[in-house]
Amino acid sequence: MKRSVASLLLVVLTAAVAAQAWRCRRSSPPPHRPSRPAGPVTIRGFVRGADGPVKGAVVRVQATEHSVLSGADGAFELSAEAGKAVTVTAWREGHYIAWCHTTAGSGPVEIVLKPHYTEDNADYNWFSEEGAQGSKSCGHCMPRHYAEWKADAHSTSAINARFLSVYNGTDTRGNRSPRTRHRTDENHWIAPLKPDPNKPYYGPGYKLDFPNEPGNCAACHAPAAAAKLGFDLPGDVNNLTAREREGVFCEFCHKIGDVTLDASTGLPYWNTPGVNSMRLYRPEDGNQLFFGTFDDVTRRVTYSPLLTESRFCAPCHWGIFSGVLIYNSFGEWVDSPYSDPNVGKTCQDCHMPVTDDTWFVLPEKGGHHRKPGRIFNHRMPGAADVAFLQDTAKLVVHAERRDGRIVVDVEVTNEKAGHHIPTDHPSRNILLVLSVTDAAGNELEHLGRQVLPQWAGAGGDPDDYAGRPGKGYAKILEEVWTGTWPSIAYWRQTSLRADTRIEALATDRTHYEFRPPAKGGPVTVQARLIFRRAFKELAKQKKWNVKDILMEHEKAVVP
Repeated sequence: MKRSVASLLLVVLTAAVAAQAWRCRRSSPPPHRPSRPAGPVTIRGFVRGADGPVKGAVVRVQATEHSVLSGADGAFELSAEAGKAVTVTAWREGHYIAWCHTTAGSGPVEIVLKPHYTEDNADYNWFSEEGAQGSKSCGHCMPRHYAEWKADAHSTSAINARFLSVYNGTDTRGNRSPRTRHRTDENHWIAPLKPDPNKPYYGPGYKLDFPNEPGNCAACHAPAAAAKLGFDLPGDVNNLTAREREGVFCEFCHKIGDVTLDASTGLPYWNTPGVNSMRLYRPEDGNQLFFGTFDDVTRRVTYSPLLTESRFCAPCHWGIFSGVLIYNSFGEWVDSPYSDPNVGKTCQDCHMPVTDDTWFVLPEKGGHHRKPGRIFNHRMPGAADVAFLQDTAKLVVHAERRDGRIVVDVEVTNEKAGHHIPTDHPSRNILLVLSVTDAAGNELEHLGRQVLPQWAGAGGDPDDYAGRPGKGYAKILEEVWTGTWPSIAYWRQTSLRADTRIEALATDRTHYEFRPPAKGGPVTVQARLIFRRAFKELAKQKKWNVKDILMEHEKAVVP
C-alpha cells in the first residue's frame, strides 16, 4: 500500500532525528500511575557519551536557572512540576548541547552527548537562511541583535571610509597622495622620505609604501578574507566578497572556539594578529556548529564561556608593529584592576552589557523566555558613542586667588574605562582645554607653561587649541626615518615619542596660574574635556568628517 506524503515526511523526519547523537530515550517504559496533585517531582536520568557515562555535564531544565552536574555514573536529578512537559538539556565541553523532551514524573531518561567536530574548513561557505545571505540571515530569528550589530562599528570594519583612506593613501573623496619616495642610506637601507611639499598630499597610506603587498589589516578588519586563505597569507581589503565586506560579522564571532595567547605574558603572540590567534570551527558539508552563551540551546549549538571573557577580544585589540606596541587596550586591561577576576570587569561588561530582554530568538522561531540580565547587547558602544564617552572620565576644577594670582588646579580621572584613555588607534586624542575670563569675558593672561601641543590644532580655526592652557592626552608615534610626528603610519618603523594617556582609575593633575584682571571682579574658569578621533591635521588631509565630542565640562567662579 502506498504511503501518503505526510507519512513519508514523518518517516524522513523520524530517521533524521534518530541519526543524531543528541537523542534521548526513556531508560524503561513509564508505568501507569494514578493521577495525583500537581507539585514538584524529581526528574531522574543519565548522561552518556559514545564511551559510556559522562561526568560533569551541565544538566538543565531548559530556559531556567535550575541545573545540576551529572555524577561519575552520568546520573542526575532535577525537580519540575509534576505532569509538566519539559525539555532537559545537557552540555559538556567539546560536545553539542543534547536534550530530551519528557514529562516530569514519567520516569528516568537518558541523554546522549555527541562530540562536535574539531576540524576547520577554509573553503566553508558562510551560513545563509531563507534566501538571506550573510548576517541578514541571522535577522530572521534575532532581529533585535541583528539591528544592534548593524549599528556597531564591527559591522563596517572592512568598509569604513577612514580605514580605507589610510589603507590606500587617499582622502574620503578618492584623491590619492603621491607614491612614497625612498632613499638608500649608507648602510643600504631603503628608507621612506617625507612627502614632496610641491605636490598635493592627502595623508599617509599603507599602499603608498607597499603597493604590491596586501598587508595584515584584513586579519582584524576583514577576518573572513584572511581566514579564507588558511591563515598563511593576508587578505587584500580592496578585493573582498560581499560576505567579507561585512567585517566582523555575526557568524564569524560565533565560529570562534578558542583564542591562543602566550602563556608567559597572557597576551597574543606578536606575529599572529587578529584571526591568526583564533581557532575557528568552520564545518565540512553536512555539519554545522555555533558557539553561544547558553548551555541549553537545542539547534546545532554548543556553549562557550570564552564569549564572555576578555581574552575573546584580545587578538584584535593588541598589536606590535616593528617592535612598538601600537594597539593595547587588552594589555592595558590586563594590567589594570579591572582584570581582577573577583572584583573586576570584562570587556563585555562595558561594551556588551546585559539587557532586560527576555528573548534573543523570536518566540515564533522557537525562542524561549529568558530571565532578564542573561542576554547581551550587540551594539558594542565605543569611540563614536557620545553617551558612552561622557560616562568615562571625571573632571574636577579647583580655583582660587592666591599670592596675587588666579590659581587653577585641574584633575582628570579615568573613572570607568578598563584601559587607558584614549586607547587603541594612535590617532585618537583627548584635549583638556582651559578658559579663564574676567567679568567682561576677556581672557586672562596665562603665566605658566602648561599649554596644549601643536597637534591640538594651530591653523587659526575656532577649534584650534595649540598654545592655550590645557593638556593633550595621546600616544605619540614618531617615524624613525622621516622624523614625522605625530604619525599614524605604524606600518613604517616608528618609535614612541610620548605617551600622556591616563591609565584605568588613575588621575592626571595639572596646575595653572593667571594674572588677575586689573579692575578686579569675579573670574570664571571653564574646563572642557574634548575627545577627537584623529589629530586635527590628519583629519583635514583625509577629509574626515569627525567632530569633537565634549566628554566633560566644568565651571568655577572665583569672587
